[in-house]
Amino acid sequence: MIKAISRNDERIRRHKRIRAKISGTKQCPRLNVFRSNKHIFAQVINDEKGTTLVATSSLAMKLPNGSNKSAAKTVGEEIAKLAKAKKVKKVVFDRGGYIYHGRVKEFAEAARAAGLEF
Repeated sequence: MIKAISRNDERIRRHKRIRAKISGTKQCPRLNVFRSNKHIFAQVINDEKGTTLVATSSLAMKLPNGSNKSAAKTVGEEIAKLAKAKKVKKVVFDRGGYIYHGRVKEFAEAARAAGLEF
């Protein structure tokens, strides 16, 4: 019998393929995004040390509806503000295996508009 592959399993495979090619450093950390059905989460990660520099989410910000584009935009602006406070200007974007569309696109464009370079 062939086991059915879920959409999330396919996303995880794509994410592993992406992570094989990109990595965050001290000068240019990785901006990771994760979307769940109810919220959107973001982290700025230094992969050399294995540490998270800053993180935020629609859950931590207590947004009324964390699963829409406006919430993604708000989280993108907030992560850029927190990263700039830690003197991080340039990042490499890790879309987490998601298609660059919808909430992920809104998040990335808001982070760029707020001053992060990627």
